[in-house]
Formats: sequence, structure tokens, C-alpha cells
Amino acid sequence: MTQAAVPEQIGEILALIREHGPNPWNFLPELELAEHLAAIRRGRTQAVVAVQECAIVAVVTFEPSDAFHRYQPAGREVEWQGHVREAVVHRAHRGRGLGSQLLTAAVARLQRMGLSEIYVERHEENEGSAGMMRKAGFVVIDVFDDPRRRDVGSRRTAVSRYESRP
Repeated sequence: MTQAAVPEQIGEILALIREHGPNPWNFLPELELAEHLAAIRRGRTQAVVAVQECAIVAVVTFEPSDAFHRYQPAGREVEWQGHVREAVVHRAHRGRGLGSQLLTAAVARLQRMGLSEIYVERHEENEGSAGMMRKAGFVVIDVFDDPRRRDVGSRRTAVSRYESRP
């Protein structure tokens, strides 16, 4: 079952991300992650979760952002965008489409907030995330050197934008 996360789930979401999010490709600084999730309580950040047997097994967090202006279509450079921040699926539940399901739910919620363009970032070589994002309708629009956040492989970040399907 998928549902909107509530503030009482922040601790469980943080535990899931800490245990099942780290891999060579992911950038998960502890302080930034904790602050990001704490913003659920204030309504700045939102999340959708997949729950099975009373446990959260996947999460996608998202929020309004102004960080992607350079990728905005002409005439929309100053408009707010949607930003998908974290997408983590419990190792035992990967490969079942939960991540792309939650990404699709997050996109729908961001669109209901009036955000037309929705962006997500990942390590260029993170194929698991790439597949999940493609299945949810995201298309890579830029790849750039990012040695501050990426210390393995190509050290590059891929930026994707949601492209609505006909």
C-alpha cells in the first residue's frame, strides 16, 4: 500500500534511508538528510511511502525548489519547480516497481501543487536509479562534473526532468 507520509513516520523513514540508501553512488550527508526529513513536520518537504506488514519499505521525498532555473523552459526560468530528493527502496523489495510507483505518486502530488517542471538528480552511473526514473517518466537533460557530491566512478551527476506521457 502506498500513502502520504506523516510526521510520526520521520524516524522510520530516516532509518530506512540510513540502512538501505547508502551505496557508492548516493550522496547522503547526515545533517542535510536529517534537516530535509525534519521539514516534513513543517510541510516544506513531503514524502510518499510504501508500507507492507506495518513497515515502511520504500520512500520518495519531494519539495518545491528553485534550484533548477537553468533547466527551465524559456519564459519559465523564475517559476518554482518540483524536486524529488530521496528515493530509497528496502533491499528485499527492490525490482518490484515500488520505486517507480512512488516516483509517479510524487510527480502527481507536485503537479497538484501547481509545479509543472519536476527534476531529480542521481549519480551518472547509478543504473538502478536510472531505470526507476525512466520507468516513472524522467528523461536525462544534463550530466555535469560533481566531485563535491560524487567521489566514485565518473564523479558526475545526471539531472532528469519529468516528461509527461501522452
